[in-house]
Amino acid sequence: MKRFRARPAGDARCGLGEGPVWDGDRNRVLWVDINAGAVHTGTLDAERVTRDSVLELPGTVGAVACARDGELLVAGARRLYRVSPEGAVSLGPQLIADGSASRLNDGACDPAGRFLVGSLALDDRVDDEVLVRIDGEGHIDVIDDDLGMSNGLAFSPAGDQLYSIDTVSRIVWIREYDFRTGAVGRRREFLRLDGSPDGMCADDEGNLWIAIWGAGEVRCYSPAGTQGAVVDVPAPNTTSVAFVGQTLETLLITTASEQLSGTQRARYPDSGRLFTAHVEATGLPVPAWTGAHAWPDHLVEAMSADS
Repeated sequence: MKRFRARPAGDARCGLGEGPVWDGDRNRVLWVDINAGAVHTGTLDAERVTRDSVLELPGTVGAVACARDGELLVAGARRLYRVSPEGAVSLGPQLIADGSASRLNDGACDPAGRFLVGSLALDDRVDDEVLVRIDGEGHIDVIDDDLGMSNGLAFSPAGDQLYSIDTVSRIVWIREYDFRTGAVGRRREFLRLDGSPDGMCADDEGNLWIAIWGAGEVRCYSPAGTQGAVVDVPAPNTTSVAFVGQTLETLLITTASEQLSGTQRARYPDSGRLFTAHVEATGLPVPAWTGAHAWPDHLVEAMSADS
């Protein structure tokens, strides 16, 4: 089994860094700090990321996606937000009802640019969380409604299979997926892991790269489910991964500084920072969000001060 080591990639530090995305049209990296409600942008230079800007939104922020023109789609605590290339924020649809002890979590675009996002519980409920999908016309489809904690998402190189993580059950699910029509097949178990799988991405050979929370590592599994590599990260709470750079040959890893003991903080002072590693693999092209060109007017509202 191959073994790689990640190195700190920048000075910016997050409490709960997550959701890295490569925006090749603007040669930038996007990532979020969930509990800070922040969307970060940064410039990649070799193996370093320099943070350029921070957008703060109300409540938590679970994930971010980018359209070709630079418009952002952001998963807030219960609803989606749109951010224009000039920085104007407007409201998108509410996906979690008021009063529900859940929030939106990890999300990603399918090869056709539809946005998928899941939820997690903020209380002790189990098997009650969702994975949903929204398209450019505002149609919302529920893919799963019985998850413990919806987390990382990835697609096969052909775009005909969807992988999704339930962190609570420690399962990576797989199902057939027709990105042209949007048809979704029945899910089945692909992997059951020791440790807590968090974020995930795929490379151009169909391997899955999975961040393991609490283990300080990213593991690579082949399409047959065999582990072929591990990336050691000097931060226990590795959260997510993405291939970045114009050649998509750099693995970018987000981490968290939250939920660490004093001893762990002293031992792993770089926790919360971005990390990079070269892992002898190339990522897949990042699907752009198709945008909300036909969302109904009631889904596209100016954001009020108390939203």
